[in-house]
Amino acid sequence: VDKIQTESKPPHGVKLRIHDDHYSGYSDSDHDTVVSPTFAPKMDHTSLFAEKPILMTHAGQLGVKPYTMNWGDADPQVRGPIVVSRHPSSMNIRNALGAYGGPYSVYRALAVATEELAEDHRPNFDHTEPVISVPQQLQWSDPTKIVSFDPFGHMTTRFYKKEIEQGLDIRPTIAITRAHMLVPEIQAEVKNGKLAVDGKVVITDVGELNVHKAAIDPVWYLPGVAARLGVEESVLRRSLFESTGGMYPELITRPDIKVFLPPIGGLTVYIFGDHDLLSDPKTRLTVRVHDECNGSDVFCSDICTCRPYLIYGMVEAIKEAQNGGVGLIIYFRKEGRALGEVTKYLVYNARKREGDSAAKYFERTENVAGVKDMRFQGLMPDVLHWLGITKIDRFMSMSNMKHDAVIDAGIQILERVPIPDELIPADSKVEIDAKIAAGYFTNGHVPDAEDLSRTVGRGWDDSHP
Repeated sequence: VDKIQTESKPPHGVKLRIHDDHYSGYSDSDHDTVVSPTFAPKMDHTSLFAEKPILMTHAGQLGVKPYTMNWGDADPQVRGPIVVSRHPSSMNIRNALGAYGGPYSVYRALAVATEELAEDHRPNFDHTEPVISVPQQLQWSDPTKIVSFDPFGHMTTRFYKKEIEQGLDIRPTIAITRAHMLVPEIQAEVKNGKLAVDGKVVITDVGELNVHKAAIDPVWYLPGVAARLGVEESVLRRSLFESTGGMYPELITRPDIKVFLPPIGGLTVYIFGDHDLLSDPKTRLTVRVHDECNGSDVFCSDICTCRPYLIYGMVEAIKEAQNGGVGLIIYFRKEGRALGEVTKYLVYNARKREGDSAAKYFERTENVAGVKDMRFQGLMPDVLHWLGITKIDRFMSMSNMKHDAVIDAGIQILERVPIPDELIPADSKVEIDAKIAAGYFTNGHVPDAEDLSRTVGRGWDDSHP
């Protein structure tokens, strides 16, 4: 691209020009028309891809002037909205790279390509606002506390209503709703009398649960993410560029843009009890931070403790809420320790074919993936800061990495709660013993090398009689 020419200043505090020409103004040396950052209410979908694609832009390029972005400012107007769209109306003024929706932007592309969706579609945000208030916390204005998502992401349509109405494509990256849940194990707890029906959390005698939940998409402030991981920002950018197949060249060419919406899954927060008490340090809080395991969480595979621990954490969170505290489940999309489900199943095959033992549990993973874990829990406490949490009474996790990340974030943990032995499936003893030996928390015996060699799982033939 020879140049990107603008006809007007970025719209921050300036009246926008609105017209129907989404490509207007100047031509480059190939006599191709380049975009103008005007705000078009409608685009002709049939000619959407008729123009030469803009592969990248450069910092300081003529007409390129990102929308104001002051990450960590307490005033959302001074901080500025996340502007990521490559639509002609915002191409020149983007202050973020990537796309809204993370990995789901690929499905959006399919819908546009098959003409199921108009590229210039703008969501109608009427009645989509949060059903509960997650009020601004002091942590939101500390640029070192929250670096992996936009703390104002659920307030987008409130704080940037004017810009949206003027045509700027700004979308929420957090949504908050309420729901009822029916979980078989919890229904059984209610039926056998171990969980009471209180009408607020457990609302019916069949074990129906009342919950508030928030979905959060990743929005990375690259300098903050780099600092949290202990690497240079330039190294992080280059690694992201290379490892995504060069998908985002502006990670290299636009060092002036500090925000990136990565193509990864986000997280979901489930709140049991009075959400207004979450940030009150005098209120007891039980927390389970859980990383996705589709095979166990959904389909109840017994090779790991994921679903049993998730359900146990949920039961304890419900009990806490019924006793006047708050229970919190935080569910991250980090399948297979962020190695992915394909890698996980490859490891399963190697474990079962070669003899599944706790002594070689991590070795099997490293042989396939090169590392034993890529979850990088250093980014995990951001959601706790978003909720204003400074103290956790009961932390339902044995993970040393999760515990250390929370403590390093300045959040106090009063008690660590391991999964009870009776909830551990027989075939998952390999996993749990290997983790305890590697530093995971336990109230009981820590296996030594001899113990690990004796802990074995089902063999390949035993798995498939």
